[in-house]
Amino acid sequence: MVDYHASNNQSSSGHMEQENDWDRDLLLDPAWEKQQRKTFTAWCNSHLRKSGTQIENIEEDFRDGLKLMLLLEVIAGERLPKPERGKMRVHKINNVNKALDFIASKGVKLVSIGAEEIVDGNAKMTLGMIWTIILRFAIQDISVEETSAKEGLLLWCQRKTAPYKNVNVQNFHMSWKDGLAFNALIHRHRPDLIDYDSLRKDDPVTNLNNAFEVAEKHLDIPKMLDAEDIVNTGRPDEKAIMTYVSSFYHAFSGAQKAETAANRICKVLAVNQENEQMMEDYEKLASELLEWIRRTIPWLENRTQEKTVNDMQAKQEDFRDYRCVHKPPKVQEKCQLEISFNTLQTKLRLSNRPAFMPSEGRMVSDINGAWHTLEGAEKGYEEWILSEIRRLERLEHLAEKFHQKAAIHESWTDGKEAMLTQKDYETSTLSEVKALLRKHEAFESDLAAHQDRVEQIAAIAQELNELDYYDSASVNARCQKICDQWDTLGAFTHGRKESLERTEKQLESIDELYLEYAKRAAPFNNWMEGAMEDLQDMFIVHNIEEIQGLITAHEQFKSTLAEANKEREAIQAIQAEVQKIAQSNGIKLSGSNPYTTITPQSIDSKWEKAMDMVPLRDTALQGELNKQNSNDTLRAKFATQANTVGAYIQAKMEEIGRISIEMNGTLEDQLTSLKEYQKTIMSYMPEINTLEGYHQHIQEALIFDNQYTSYSMEHLRVGWEQLLTTIARTINEVENQILTRDAKGISQEQLYEYRASFNHFDKDHSGALMAEEFKACLISLGYDVENDKQVGDVRRQSQFVGSPSRRAEQSGGHRSDPTSAQECTTFLSYLATIIPLWFIIIPKIAE
Repeated sequence: MVDYHASNNQSSSGHMEQENDWDRDLLLDPAWEKQQRKTFTAWCNSHLRKSGTQIENIEEDFRDGLKLMLLLEVIAGERLPKPERGKMRVHKINNVNKALDFIASKGVKLVSIGAEEIVDGNAKMTLGMIWTIILRFAIQDISVEETSAKEGLLLWCQRKTAPYKNVNVQNFHMSWKDGLAFNALIHRHRPDLIDYDSLRKDDPVTNLNNAFEVAEKHLDIPKMLDAEDIVNTGRPDEKAIMTYVSSFYHAFSGAQKAETAANRICKVLAVNQENEQMMEDYEKLASELLEWIRRTIPWLENRTQEKTVNDMQAKQEDFRDYRCVHKPPKVQEKCQLEISFNTLQTKLRLSNRPAFMPSEGRMVSDINGAWHTLEGAEKGYEEWILSEIRRLERLEHLAEKFHQKAAIHESWTDGKEAMLTQKDYETSTLSEVKALLRKHEAFESDLAAHQDRVEQIAAIAQELNELDYYDSASVNARCQKICDQWDTLGAFTHGRKESLERTEKQLESIDELYLEYAKRAAPFNNWMEGAMEDLQDMFIVHNIEEIQGLITAHEQFKSTLAEANKEREAIQAIQAEVQKIAQSNGIKLSGSNPYTTITPQSIDSKWEKAMDMVPLRDTALQGELNKQNSNDTLRAKFATQANTVGAYIQAKMEEIGRISIEMNGTLEDQLTSLKEYQKTIMSYMPEINTLEGYHQHIQEALIFDNQYTSYSMEHLRVGWEQLLTTIARTINEVENQILTRDAKGISQEQLYEYRASFNHFDKDHSGALMAEEFKACLISLGYDVENDKQVGDVRRQSQFVGSPSRRAEQSGGHRSDPTSAQECTTFLSYLATIIPLWFIIIPKIAE
């Protein structure tokens, strides 16, 4: 059996010798062998990778002795004899012997380890040899307070972990099983990497994995152990633990390394604090903006109907106040939010930090989506307000018309039921009965004439119900009362007529003139009442054509007045004839016409009133015509200004697109030019304000259409906001280019060369390169993007980047020199200083 500790110092106690013997007895334990195999393999690879190689199987990859000799050269820093490159067994044995001789030359006593066992792939012998190397080169030189090797490493661990709760390092097996000791070591030296207080002793797997991942990611200590192997093993392998812990000792030892780490931490913390503050500011501003949008959208989506036009116009005024006062600051906040986000991403890239990912729902795309929803709600709310105003105007007009007609009808029906139910014909003479019968016939004619009015009242009430009039209940009640009364009047009329006809045989004398008067006066009187209603009727028009239609109808009405006047004179002539006959025959008239209540005086009075209403109607129609002409003038003024502003915005949008691609001069000159251009654009703001004034006049005039322009105020507002946002973004991009140039030391000549290459491959002048175009652009600058593992000698990268033609001359047009992994990393880091600038100029390439 191999004595793995033969190389330890001679001061080891008897207890140590007993523990070593116990270890040897357990070497055949499969779990321990598995842990050793993984740990020793990772330890070897941590050194072999410096020479650009590694091992996969520890007993197989060392059989030819080549990688074993390379490992010893790396860890000792010395050259070994030249190895034999033959494939025969003798060559392999000679190489292994050279390695074993080198180990022995370092004062290590090898017991029972021969080259043949290593060449034959004996796992136990190979592991024993590697452990001997680890003891000699990784553990033996550890010295803490006059103790060395294993005791010194144990004392170092105890001192470093003493302040931590639940950690008591007494050995290199059970004391490390819960993982807290590993985390304590890391936290003691790098508190920024471990949140020790969050660790739980009852969760060893999580603790171990956390320590292994942090050590591998931040301390460059490869993962040599598996958490599950340690937890599931009754007693972890001591050699594996010691090997892994020794890596921590070497990583943290030395004052210079500690000072370097502290300085790095301070610098990283300062940068991180600044970036975190920007992240917090972004999150706060994004949250506030989204919260404002969240509160505003329900208000814009509220469709609570008002009862009057004035109430809806108050809502319209509130909406106008929102557009002019409350929304513009939020537009500025949104623009500032996008600028801050782009600046933060640039700083993170320059610091080689991961890109900032805002919390869920606060991405720039989320804010743009919410903003789009807000603008959609605005448009819907504005359209709803205008439609509601139209609806309420229609309702108020119909309600007024309903109450006017109802009042006229109720006035006409007043007393009709009493008249129809009286039985005066029972005590009347034959002539009086005949007179009553004729009077009743005249009433029936009048009743039929009022049928249209009743139907109109019912139709208006139905329309008010369909348009959801707020006082539909009272309208329906009044309409129902009128209809019921109308049915009653019909029944009473029919009954009285039958009673009069039963006595008609006793009536022989009739005054034909009175009867003719009544028959002609009733329709004429009804016509005058209808004419007076029409002359008093309200009207609502929205354009010149509608008012001209009303004026034409009014002129047609006036053309019938001459014929109507003849009818009035004819009716008055009948009454005059009655008086003439009575006077010529000495007849004393007992009273008014028995067939009608319409007197000549009432006809003349209504005729005079109707004639007085005609000029008033003329004046009202002419006033409305003047109003519509004024509205048409407003439409034309708004259209002229809107067409000018729309063309200006379109031209400037195209111009800023060309400027962003064709800019020349230094970045500072470009930034100055862009800011001057921005001032020029802002000087156009008075034209926008003038247009807003015209738009306000149009809304106050309740103008809902404009045939002179295709532009709406909303479209122009959005276009203006987009123009300002585009200029601000372009300025921000140039500022970020300056920031990148200053941070990475890129010369102005390099920037010119990059821009010239970009413009050359931007065939469609779109300001963006597709993936293949971007690849061709990089190749034109001299980058071998097809074989990033064959980048070549890093020392020639400045010539490579500065002059593609010079590089082609040196390499003959093709670069295939082999290079190490470290050289490749160095070049890619240099290349990363160039590419972020292009990703700022060409955001689409990043996608």
